[in-house]
Amino acid sequence: MGSMSEELSLVPLHRRPELLEACAKLLGEEWGKSRASRLHTLQRSSDAFPICLLLLRSRGPAEALAAREGPCQLVGHVRLSRVAGRPRDLFVESVVVARALRGQGYGRQLMEATERWARARGFSCLHLTTHDKQHFYAHLGFVLGEPVQNVAFLSPAIPAEVLRLFSAPPGTATATATRPRVPSAPPPPLPPPAAPPPPPPPTVIWARGVLAESSGQSLLETPHRDAKGLPIFWMKKDI
Repeated sequence: MGSMSEELSLVPLHRRPELLEACAKLLGEEWGKSRASRLHTLQRSSDAFPICLLLLRSRGPAEALAAREGPCQLVGHVRLSRVAGRPRDLFVESVVVARALRGQGYGRQLMEATERWARARGFSCLHLTTHDKQHFYAHLGFVLGEPVQNVAFLSPAIPAEVLRLFSAPPGTATATATRPRVPSAPPPPLPPPAAPPPPPPPTVIWARGVLAESSGQSLLETPHRDAKGLPIFWMKKDI
């Protein structure tokens, strides 16, 4: 018999629970945190989102990977969650390839497989953030975007109206029909608003040797910051 070629497959973690410990170790080596915290997050993977997808490598047919047949190697991991107010969008995070397998094109294959998985289920746009891999994602077709709100956990028990309220943009007024309104005295008139300050002059930066006018966002500079105050790039891709 001839040797079988390498097969790659993207499989939901909750369909291969025996890989839970290996996946927690893979994520822990990249980002730290406690084993218990990682396991708790991974155990919440489900078809209802968020979902953890594993890129597996085997010397057998791809169908065997999903059916838990034969040995396989954990190549990479990606986590997908829904985006508030955007029913056809997904948020991509925790993208990682095993260190021993980096530099062999598996990162691209992991992302391309993720796109195919999402597109086959009716989704049309992916969002993600990165601190320093913006050029990698740009090569895959991602462009700079604006922040979105991902939904970390969805439950069928959550009423649709609650989800709509959660999805409303900040500052949107919402009606409350459960409590009667009590009339109150009108507030005193507000003073006239002060004139707005003049807009600042456009920022000029050098991007790959080209002098360009910038709105504060490029593959070299971002106005966004993460919770620790570090620069972070928001990117998206229509799929």
